[in-house]
Amino acid sequence: MTGADDPDLARVLPVLGAVREAAPLVHCLTATVSMQLVADGLLAAGARPMMTETLAEAPVVTTVADALLINLGTLSTDAMDGIPATVAVAREQERPWVLDPTAIGLAPVRTPLARQLLAQRPAVVRGNASEVLALVGEGRGGRGADSTAAAGSAEDAAGEVARRTGGAVAVSGAVDLVRDGQRQERLARGSDLLPRVTGTGCLLGALTAACAAVCDDPFDAALAATTWMDLAGELAAERATGPGSFRLHLLDALDEIGRRP
Repeated sequence: MTGADDPDLARVLPVLGAVREAAPLVHCLTATVSMQLVADGLLAAGARPMMTETLAEAPVVTTVADALLINLGTLSTDAMDGIPATVAVAREQERPWVLDPTAIGLAPVRTPLARQLLAQRPAVVRGNASEVLALVGEGRGGRGADSTAAAGSAEDAAGEVARRTGGAVAVSGAVDLVRDGQRQERLARGSDLLPRVTGTGCLLGALTAACAAVCDDPFDAALAATTWMDLAGELAAERATGPGSFRLHLLDALDEIGRRP
């Protein structure tokens, strides 16, 4: 059920509508393996992507963006240099920004960088359970970008992250968890095909940034983006014959969710 009578969709429809009306420009420092899906997915959702990661350009570009995504997925030397300055500009300009601490834990560069960035108070932290646990030093991370823990196991860690940032945390899994300092929601939606396509998590981070650009409440933004992706995954799975066709149908579904009668 992904029509207007879906209660999960109904509560986030105002945010989806706001994204489509405002078409926010999202500056994405994201994994190279997912750039095309992230860009296409933002456009399908009604937002606009922009991508650069160098120290010379990324901070300047952020001054015209409506929101910022920092994804540590394929951390390059350029990105490692450019990220702190870009986040500093986003904070100075009062732009919401999202941290996606992809594959932290054992990684010796991105793990301390992610923990340093946490002190810069992202509006939303979006990751899987292993990443959120590692962010607060309670785990060694997953296997690459794959989580070895269920979203529910990171409930306390997510609460600690929310306490440190004053924002929201979205933990992806078979049952997604969204929480801030006072509220918590679980969402048992989505499709098993979502984790079988490279970049869907990165796209969710970008979609979260788009929602944060039009929504003052980080919790509402995180919940809206998570619901949007889950429902689009369900709709795409109805039409797909496998991961390849699922990727194609996911883009169509991101455009369609919330528009169906």
